[in-house]
Amino acid sequence: MTLKKLFIALCATPLLVGCTGSKTSQDTFEDLPDSLKGAPLQLSENVVNDMIQNISSPVEMANQIKNSGAGFDQSVLNSADKMKDYDTSFKRALNLGAYSADLGYINTFNKNTVVVSYLLAVKELADGLNVGQFLDFNTLSRLAKNSTNLDSLKLLSVSSFNEMDRYLRQQNRSNVSTAIVAGAWVEGIYITCKVIEQTNDKELVNRLGEQKDIVNILLIILNNYRQDANFANLVARVDGLKKIYDEVKVTTEFGEPVTKEVDGMLIIEQNAITTVDISPEQVSQIIEQVKNIRQFIVE
Repeated sequence: MTLKKLFIALCATPLLVGCTGSKTSQDTFEDLPDSLKGAPLQLSENVVNDMIQNISSPVEMANQIKNSGAGFDQSVLNSADKMKDYDTSFKRALNLGAYSADLGYINTFNKNTVVVSYLLAVKELADGLNVGQFLDFNTLSRLAKNSTNLDSLKLLSVSSFNEMDRYLRQQNRSNVSTAIVAGAWVEGIYITCKVIEQTNDKELVNRLGEQKDIVNILLIILNNYRQDANFANLVARVDGLKKIYDEVKVTTEFGEPVTKEVDGMLIIEQNAITTVDISPEQVSQIIEQVKNIRQFIVE
């Protein structure tokens, strides 16, 4: 499996939306000093970025769900109405990520009638985190309503998200970026788990098993902020998921590179075959723990 960049994946959905005005959070999460101080593991920004770039794409998962033949099921999404319940920066960041994964799922199935309510929910969360200034809600909303504009939507979202992430890191708020990433990944895997329960699709089961390396990467990043009680609670749950994945065997065999021409450019691709050895019992355990983590995020 080729792991996609989560930042690009998130931006392939209308991840965030811009707006005027803001509702400033009064809790301390967004005002924490540099979260790396006193952390158990010192990680440079480049190292964290490299790890985040290897976290699997919730949009990629949504495409796989659609390819499995499963239909759109709005009940698996985090209700947009719950947005008003997220009154701390930690919850806002987690669910900003969760709603971005929901939007990826919605857009994959071209459910334009649903997308606006989720864009509005994300708008409020972005405002609450004081990052809405980087995003153009009106333009994103217009593009999201027309499936022929998805390329333009992706390009605009990539630029907006990169600016937001850069700003958060410059303001010593990389913990906020990390929470957004965690929320997006968990929501994407949760949706996948719900479809597996309904269809037992073999390809989706394999994709679920392949998340073993992703869980390890995510846990390393989250551990860097565990001196904060909110992150400590999330770490404990993700660590429980890691323990289940420790028993799953994932092997990758690399073949000879293939050279081909694409649009006049010479491209070298690395062939790889990934084999997943995962039992039905392990699948069930993973699903239950993912539900536990997701409940912590959206409650």
